[in-house]
Amino acid sequence: MIEAKNLHKAFRIARKRSGILGGLRSIVNPDARIVNAVHDLSLRVEKGEMIGLIGPNGAGKSTTIKMLTGILMPTSGHIRVAGLIPVQQRRKLAARIGVVFGQRTQLWWDLPLIDSLQLLRHLYRVPEPRFTANFERLCAMLDLKEFLDTPVRQLSLGQRVRGDLTAALLHDPELLYLDEPTIGLDVVAKARVREFLLSLNSESGTTILLTTHDMDDIEMLCPRMLIVDHGRKLYDGSVASIRERFGGERALVAVLDASELAALSSAEGMPALQDLPEGVQLIRAEGPRLWLSFSHNALPAHELVSWLGARYRLRDVTFQEPEIEDVIRRIYEEGLLLNDAEVTV
Repeated sequence: MIEAKNLHKAFRIARKRSGILGGLRSIVNPDARIVNAVHDLSLRVEKGEMIGLIGPNGAGKSTTIKMLTGILMPTSGHIRVAGLIPVQQRRKLAARIGVVFGQRTQLWWDLPLIDSLQLLRHLYRVPEPRFTANFERLCAMLDLKEFLDTPVRQLSLGQRVRGDLTAALLHDPELLYLDEPTIGLDVVAKARVREFLLSLNSESGTTILLTTHDMDDIEMLCPRMLIVDHGRKLYDGSVASIRERFGGERALVAVLDASELAALSSAEGMPALQDLPEGVQLIRAEGPRLWLSFSHNALPAHELVSWLGARYRLRDVTFQEPEIEDVIRRIYEEGLLLNDAEVTV
């Protein structure tokens, strides 16, 4: 669905000079600097994938989306989206993609939502039977009926996002670009949007490329994610793989049988577990509940459970994985990927 090779986008930004003479010199002999927003980015997305694109502000995410939609022309490199070259075949491509920007809207501010959708039907030249079928399906999935006759300016943010999703999907796009679709939404509205996107991807096979700062969006929606920074791709792989590689310590929470506690008590107040495997540490205890930290490199989780089960009576065992948001923050703060040209899993 998307194939991009060695994408590069540079912007020429004029330097301002102070004073009247400086301003005149800027006009006659402009001084400019080159900013590389995207540098040597390659990407391949198959039909039906749902993929997350993440990175700090200024990483090049929006510039990448604009090149993939044909809004911007790459300085160099090659792109094909749905078999089309975006800039050269932008009109044809527009009929095959949908776009939702969380901080912008394609709806008419003063019109009722239903009127905006009818206008978009004519702009996309969607036949009446197809529009009716799509509208009814989306209206039911996103629960639009209660505010169809409400002017867009009077909609809540969650209602407007649902309206924008409907507007982007009326013409049955094969590919949906989502730029911060859940920004500013409350917990209930986020859950509704996420459920809809999962259904859309599984039932209709729509390819979805999502940019977000909300790591919950990535974990709940995207089996695969890309990390970009300073215009470069730092990682391309699964959420599970990056958590395993950079997540640091995991925690095993074991609930022991009450009969074990007396034998394990110690002067320090912490249970005395004997001969813990290398790389495993008891970090917390509350009654029969124990927290053991261990790294991915220490030993497999099932072996730690077997080790405990062979020595103690266990009532329950659960695992606590590091939060993906903490993992990503650690990558940025410590520059864990900056020494790698690109990591692909």
